[in-house]
Amino acid sequence: MTYKIGLVGKPSVGKSTFFNAATMNDVPEGAYPFTTIDPSVGEAYVRVDCAAPEFGETCTPETGYCEDGTRFVPVKLVDVAGLIPGAHEGAGLGNQFLTDLNEADVLVHVVDFAGETDLEGEPTEGHDPREDIDFLENELDMWYLDVLEKGIERHRSGYDGTESKIEVDLAEQMSAFRTNKDEIKQVVLSLDLPLDPDGWDADDREALAREIRKRTKPMVIAANKMDTPEAQANYEAITNDPEYDHLTVVPASAHAEKALKAADEGGVVDYRAGDDEFEITGDVGEEQAAGLETIEAFVAEFGGTGVQRTLETALFDEMGAVAVFPGSANGIVTDDGKVLRDCFVLPEGATAEDFAYHLHSDIGDGFLHAVDCRSERQIAADATLSNRDVVEIVSTN
Repeated sequence: MTYKIGLVGKPSVGKSTFFNAATMNDVPEGAYPFTTIDPSVGEAYVRVDCAAPEFGETCTPETGYCEDGTRFVPVKLVDVAGLIPGAHEGAGLGNQFLTDLNEADVLVHVVDFAGETDLEGEPTEGHDPREDIDFLENELDMWYLDVLEKGIERHRSGYDGTESKIEVDLAEQMSAFRTNKDEIKQVVLSLDLPLDPDGWDADDREALAREIRKRTKPMVIAANKMDTPEAQANYEAITNDPEYDHLTVVPASAHAEKALKAADEGGVVDYRAGDDEFEITGDVGEEQAAGLETIEAFVAEFGGTGVQRTLETALFDEMGAVAVFPGSANGIVTDDGKVLRDCFVLPEGATAEDFAYHLHSDIGDGFLHAVDCRSERQIAADATLSNRDVVEIVSTN
């Protein structure tokens, strides 16, 4: 499986610029609502320290690429239609947005921290980014609440003709959110609610919907346009506001990332995605030199443009995903001389047997045991894998 990271947010905040910067695709950009109508899907990358140097080898990747010991592992990035208030009731492109959004494993909410667009995506000045953060969370919560209410009604009406537990009916109704009865039950009990919806008031139901949303749709805030003084002031205020402690906010400038990648492709600079520095290698005019100088100061202060860091924060920090390299009977070299040709991103808690099935169902069916290629020790089927493990699967198939 390839993880999907969904870019969400209101229109005209730089989502398409962020998408293009991460994937270098040519998706239309513009400071007007609904530049993106249909979801754009592209290939972005997350960085993983390559394991090959630890074995005295140089990798030969067949998926992604490796540069100076850093492996760039592909993930899917989806730029969905802009969201406006009332989307859960069908406003704007609401229904389409919510359908597209549900395909994502984790969300990146791109927010205009410079405050240059209002809630409808129209140009303005001095807009508080808190309003954008609040409205998107509220839209998602109301969407979940609507589905939750239908699940409660399903339970009360005895939809399947038999008496069942509330967590079973809610899990069935909310299955599109990739939850299950055990998780639903855990959430209900964590909120100190009875396992009987007749004991829930309106606030209880909304709190339950919100908590299920948080667990099934993890989110990172990309504080975009952070190369402006207004955005930096807003970032300082919001990250020090306890009301937003539950969110991870990553400072970013999609414009700076795209400019650096374009300059790198044009031979003007030497830049690697995610780095906090670059070198000018070609001839530049006075205007371009001034622009690069501004970007240089920004990436030095914030540790990069933030685009790469946002994707990695979403996948590895919010989701807890781990990157695993498949080894071979020869350690990390295959029979045909390939060295760590693959690197896969697996869910948090993935076991050796899960990895075998991830590689191929036949390999999983014939799983015998795994081997840690670093220690050469045998690994049991239920052993939990860690980030950057190098694992050989021994199978009868």
